Amino acid sequence: MKKIILFASILIVVNSRAQSNDEKIIRKMLADQISFWNKGDIPGFMQGYWENDSLVFIGKNGPTYGYNNTLHNYQKNYPNKDYMGTLNFDIISVQSIEKDHYFVIGKFMLDRKVGNASGHFTLIFKRINGVWKIIFDHSS
Repeated sequence: MKKIILFASILIVVNSRAQSNDEKIIRKMLADQISFWNKGDIPGFMQGYWENDSLVFIGKNGPTYGYNNTLHNYQKNYPNKDYMGTLNFDIISVQSIEKDHYFVIGKFMLDRKVGNASGHFTLIFKRINGVWKIIFDHSS
């Protein structure tokens, strides 16, 4: 019985460390997105997204499907530094929803010459081939 309890305890510790490390990786990825955005680098910002036709982005104009369509919309709606401004995130929650999926809630703030913007976002991350990627983004 003691061996079973010890084994279960080890599994819990290993699992919580893995989740903690995954959360650190996801938070680092979001910080990298801020850095790319603030340099005016939309393709760099998009490195966090799943490069696949099944990517879903929902914004004020409704859903956009696919990586290329999402990239095109970002480039169209943020054509220069005046529109991109300076981005910052306030991460509210990062939660594991199953082994290879995380759910993130946050707030974005854009300080811009053309007028500030802010809103909230929900993201679903999936570990794909060992790398965390955003597969779903609802920003409003």
